[in-house]
Amino acid sequence: MKILAVCQSGLGSSFMVQMNVQQILKDEKVDVDANNITVDHSDVGSATADAADYFFVESTLADALSSIPEDRVVLLKSLIDKKETTDHVNDVLDRNQIQHD
Repeated sequence: MKILAVCQSGLGSSFMVQMNVQQILKDEKVDVDANNITVDHSDVGSATADAADYFFVESTLADALSSIPEDRVVLLKSLIDKKETTDHVNDVLDRNQIQHD
């Protein structure tokens, strides 16, 4: 499973979300190797439906990802709210039946 953090330019905020997701996976004791999970970041223009399984994006950019199926887009109201991001990561893990704490 590939998770892609997306922002306007693909530099600052998407990289921060990528790092947060990676830390959450570690905190949740998810074996990313065994579950074949990768996390990366990208600019909004490069985010195509075949680029990842799930797209974590700040909610104001939702329209920019309208070509991606809605159930694969995770809208974040706040990029710095770790609890919100944790809840979304755990939801993705649950949907994919991946063990976590």
